Amino acid sequence: MNFSKEEIKGKAELYFNEVQEIRHHIHAHPELSFQEYETSKFVSEKLTEWGIPHVTGVAGTGIVALIEGKNPDKKCIALRAELDALPIQEANKTTWCSQNDGVMHACGHDVHTSCLLGAARILNDLKDTWVGTIKLIIQPGEEKHPGGASLMIRDGALENPRPEAIFALHVYPHLPCGTVGFRAGQYMASADEIYITIEGKGGHAALPHQTVDPIAIAAQVITGLQQVISRKGNPLIPSVLTFGSIHGGFATNVIPDKVDILGTFRTMDETWRYKAHQWIKDYTIHTCESLGAKAIVEIPAGYPSLFNHPELTARAENWAKEFMGAENVKTLDMRMAGEDFSFYTHVVPGCFFRIGTNRDNKEFLAPVHNAHFEIDEHAMKVGVGMMTWCALNAISAH
Repeated sequence: MNFSKEEIKGKAELYFNEVQEIRHHIHAHPELSFQEYETSKFVSEKLTEWGIPHVTGVAGTGIVALIEGKNPDKKCIALRAELDALPIQEANKTTWCSQNDGVMHACGHDVHTSCLLGAARILNDLKDTWVGTIKLIIQPGEEKHPGGASLMIRDGALENPRPEAIFALHVYPHLPCGTVGFRAGQYMASADEIYITIEGKGGHAALPHQTVDPIAIAAQVITGLQQVISRKGNPLIPSVLTFGSIHGGFATNVIPDKVDILGTFRTMDETWRYKAHQWIKDYTIHTCESLGAKAIVEIPAGYPSLFNHPELTARAENWAKEFMGAENVKTLDMRMAGEDFSFYTHVVPGCFFRIGTNRDNKEFLAPVHNAHFEIDEHAMKVGVGMMTWCALNAISAH
């Protein structure tokens, strides 16, 4: 290898202030999924400033950049980050807190993009020392169906050239700054949204026999579906069915005409995933029909389960131990949360890892998707270093 961990760590330290400034700008100007126009423009300007060729407007606001080393056709490795923020009103009082009411980078996408740009800066500096091409994929809409990753793939982000592997990192407030976490194989669940409308016949609450009560039927559907999932699914396959919203009616003495139910289904098995969709639909429709109501059930396919390629992840974990010390590399638990990086892992070998962002397990403990989420920014040195180190080791591996 023509690079050392000391050199990469030194450059991550050298560019830390710039990465920090990039993160502060992105964090202060958050934009919702598929509306990241100014964020995309800002990232493009940085890439142009550093002389990194790129294409904008992929899947709307996405960017694909290529850093070419010697003999660029020999091999390609990809790195990915996201642009979008969440519809959350920030509660932090930092000088870089959100200037856009009701929008916040509460999931760390500002950190991910800043780390990727820091890695890009280093990789571009060293491009005369390695062989192949490193592709940067900076996507919109990770937080919103159908997932920006699926649209980036649709628009050719994994082609010309096609990467042999793809890496991404994610902030993790459950681990302290200075640590990273990996899990090979199945790591995160598929995530599908469920929309149910139950149409009955409204009327006076004192005359239920003259109505078809959609609220009572909705209660039966919700409780019955829990039994369907627990009895039709293999108990060895993790599955979660949760309903987060039920809305119907407007008064104590009126039975409404309809009820709307919103939920989510998550699992670790792609075959069972689609069987469960059908069971949910069939049970809901037949239950409603048996009670004189009509059900409309929509389950648009969301994010697939995230599968970290075992061999690639094992190698990345070893690279991390070499780069950071074995004591700072942790094994992650499986999670039922979803992540649209999963789309990439179903096309090319992928490795999705975590960087610890709390301070000594005492500060910065607020979870993601929380109005108080913040990080120990020194974690970005780890993020920049690890993205660079993984890319260089992967591009150099035989």
